[in-house]
Amino acid sequence: MSNRQTKTDVILIGAGVMSATLGTLLKELAPDWEIKVFEKLTKPGEESSNEWNNAGTGHSALCELNYTVEKPDGSLDISKAIKVNEQFQLSRQFWSYLVNRNLIRHPQDFIMPLPHMSYVYGEENVKFLKKRFEALSNNPLFEGMEFSDDPEKLAEWAPLMLKDRTLDEPIAATKIDSGTDVNFGSLTRMLFDHLQNQEVEIHYKHSVDNIKRMDDGCWELKVKNLDSGTVERHIAKFVFIGGGGGSLHLLQKSGIPEGKHIGGFPVSGLFMVCNKPEIAEQHHAKVYGKASVGAPPMSVPHLDTRYIDNKKSLLFGPFAGFSPKFLKTGSVFDLITSVKPHNVLTMLAAGAKELSLTKYLIQQLMLSKEQRMEELRAFIPNAKSEDWDLVVAGQRVQVIKDTVTGGKGTLQFGTEVVSAADGSIAALLGASPGASTAVHVMLDIINRCFPDQLKEWEPKIKQMIPSYGISLVENPELFQKIHASTAQVLGLSEGSTNPDHPETGETRVLEKA
Repeated sequence: MSNRQTKTDVILIGAGVMSATLGTLLKELAPDWEIKVFEKLTKPGEESSNEWNNAGTGHSALCELNYTVEKPDGSLDISKAIKVNEQFQLSRQFWSYLVNRNLIRHPQDFIMPLPHMSYVYGEENVKFLKKRFEALSNNPLFEGMEFSDDPEKLAEWAPLMLKDRTLDEPIAATKIDSGTDVNFGSLTRMLFDHLQNQEVEIHYKHSVDNIKRMDDGCWELKVKNLDSGTVERHIAKFVFIGGGGGSLHLLQKSGIPEGKHIGGFPVSGLFMVCNKPEIAEQHHAKVYGKASVGAPPMSVPHLDTRYIDNKKSLLFGPFAGFSPKFLKTGSVFDLITSVKPHNVLTMLAAGAKELSLTKYLIQQLMLSKEQRMEELRAFIPNAKSEDWDLVVAGQRVQVIKDTVTGGKGTLQFGTEVVSAADGSIAALLGASPGASTAVHVMLDIINRCFPDQLKEWEPKIKQMIPSYGISLVENPELFQKIHASTAQVLGLSEGSTNPDHPETGETRVLEKA
C-alpha cells in the first residue's frame, strides 16, 4: 500500500459528461489550476453518459409532454418547459464556443438536426396537445412548432407510424424542426481528449474508495489503482463528485451535513432497438408520447431516430427495470449499503408513498417481449417482433429527500446538486434532463462553490455563453440571434456550412421526414 500524497486544486470523480463539462469550463476560467480526474472504468463516457445508456434527446421541452402540466383549472403551466429549453440553449452556446476555437472538432459526430414530435391518441389527449401547442407556439423559444390532427399530414411527418394504422380514435401530433439528437458519449470522449491536451491528469481504472475533510478544509481521497491494487492518497482544495449513481455513496462518505437525509432509488431502463436499416430509414424524428396513468415521469414512451457509430438507428422505450445496483457496473449491495441511520426514515417514508411506483416496476419487469411489442405497436402498428431487439440502457438513481412541499421521503425526478456550505465539495445526483443541461448545472456549481472568483470570471463566462444571466424568453431578438449562430456553428441549420470543410463549402442540409 502506498501512502504517497499529492495535492492538487481540483479533483473530478467520474469521467462522464458532467465532469467533462466542469473540467472544460474551469480550464477556460482558470487555465493555471491543476485538475485531476479519477474514473474506475477503462475509458470516458461509459456509464450514464454513454450513447446507448442515454436518450440523447437534447432535452429542450420541444416534445416532452411531462414538462407542461395541466393545472386544476384546466390551464397549462409551461414554466418548466421554458426553464429546460433555456438551460439547453446554454449547452448549445458552450459547445459552439468550443467548436469555434477548434477545442473540439467535427460537431456532426455528437449533434445532429432532428425534428421533435409529440404524439397522442384519444379525445382528451388531443385536447391537451392542442392546448399545449397554443400555449407554447406563441413563445419565441418554441417558434416554428406545428400542430395537426389530420392523418394525411401526420403520414407526411411520420410515415412509419401511420402505415397500416386503424383510425378508430382521434390522433394528433406537434412537430418542430429545430430539435436535435445528441450523442453524449461522443461529446464526453471529445471533451476528455481536449482536457488531456490541456494537461489535465486523467486516471482510468482508479476507484475513489473514501473521502474525508482535513483540518485545513481540504479533502483527502483514498484512491485505489485497480490494475496494481496500490492505494494512493490525493488531496484537493475542491472536489466534484460526478459519478452518476455512484455519487450518493461518496457524498455520504464525505460526511457533509448537506448530504444527510438523502436516499437513492435505482431504476434501470430497457429499450427496443430496430436492427433493420430499411425500417430505420422510414422514420426521421424523436416522437414522445404520454405516460400511461399511474406511471412515473421517467416512463414516457418515445420512438427515437438515433445516430450512433455513424449509423441511423431506431429505439423505442423506455421500459423500466429494477436492479439494486446504482451503476450498470455497480454492486448488488449498492441500495442496501446506501441506507444509513440519518436517511432510513426518509427511505421508509418514500417506500410507503411510492407503492404505485413499486407496482409499476413489478408490472414492467414481468412484461414479455410480445407485451413490449404491443406497446411499440401504439407507435408503429405493423412492427414485427423479429425486427426488434432488447437493449439494457443506463442505470438511474432517483433522489429521495425530505422537502417542504412533498414532505418526508419525496421522490425527485430531476437533477440535484448537493454542495457543502463552504463550497469545497459538490455532488451531482438524479437523472433527466441531466446531460442536456450539463452546462447550466456546472455553472450552478461554479456559482455556489467559487463565489470569490465569480466577478473576475464573469466576462469570460459571457464570452463563452452570451446569454449567461439573461432570460432568453424575455429577450426574443437575442434568442433568435444566438439560436441561429449556434445552429450555423454546430451544422444544424438548413444549408449551413460544415465547419470541418469550410474550404469546400460542403453543406449539411436538414433531412426532411
